[in-house]
Amino acid sequence: MDLMDELTEACGSSPRLLCETVFDWTGSGTAAKWAGWLVEGPLRILLILVAAWLINRYGRKAVSKFSDRLAEVENTEDIEEGDPNDEGPFRRSFQRLNRLRERKARAAQRAETLGAVLRSLLSGVVWTIAGTLILSELGINLAPLIASAGVVGLAIGFGAQSVVRDFLAGMFVLIEDHYGVGDYIDAGEASGTVELVSLRATRMRDASGVLWIVPNGEIKRVGNYSQLYSQTRMQFEVAYDTDIDMASDVIKGVLDEVWRENRQDATVIEEPVVLGIDAFGDNAVVIAAVVKTDPSEQWAVAREIRSRIKKEFDKHGIEIPFPQRTVWVRSEDGSTAAAFEA
Repeated sequence: MDLMDELTEACGSSPRLLCETVFDWTGSGTAAKWAGWLVEGPLRILLILVAAWLINRYGRKAVSKFSDRLAEVENTEDIEEGDPNDEGPFRRSFQRLNRLRERKARAAQRAETLGAVLRSLLSGVVWTIAGTLILSELGINLAPLIASAGVVGLAIGFGAQSVVRDFLAGMFVLIEDHYGVGDYIDAGEASGTVELVSLRATRMRDASGVLWIVPNGEIKRVGNYSQLYSQTRMQFEVAYDTDIDMASDVIKGVLDEVWRENRQDATVIEEPVVLGIDAFGDNAVVIAAVVKTDPSEQWAVAREIRSRIKKEFDKHGIEIPFPQRTVWVRSEDGSTAAAFEA
């Protein structure tokens, strides 16, 4: 056996530098092989581990910076001075600041969830590749292992399509901020106040107290009633012989009164608008108004306004009509008469 054959037997068809150097120095294939096993192999494994650690560390830092940028909430609104007619001169400004803080906290929570997922995914990919390279350095044949992993991954992929879809949908919900904890949403078959948003599913509780757990992949469309602000469109019916201008002034007065009071549980954040006549009904003229409120407070505001509107209408003699029907009774001689109205 010549030297080239011995080198190939000791160091392989593509001999590494250390193995070939030791063989040149000693002329011993055994010494060259052991040098490769004891020195070059562990050194390459160590380099793989160090490279993986560095990539993982700086990659996680990059993901953290990305999530921090995602958490920044841009707000170009100026904080307005408080209304002098409010109970406190700067109360509205403080409430505006509180809303901005809530938005920032929500964005930070969403970004942290995404950051944790991306960091875990990055670590898994990096260390999986590093482990594969280390096994290759140890001389383990990876072809059967990779083939088996491919078959298992294919089987899991077919069996867990819905899980993957839910996770992808959950990531887009968080990234694009479709909704968050505390929002009232309509998710199709279920609606309610969101209690938890995870990558897998969304939990919401409806007005009856029922807790709905909906996989994110099943939500095809969602209506958010309370993101950033809420708005309620109200309709008030008055009789046809009512002075419309007077009724509109009464409605406007009630709306402005609720706006200026600035109640904690029913906060109107902009001056309400009376739109005017919205429709001519069978028994009444419909006057519409729009009221903009803090998130999820539109229902409390609407209840308070309706209560006050009823009292003001009674005070000003404005009739709230109801459906009426006249019943005619025919006698045996063929004459008819109105018996009563209902």
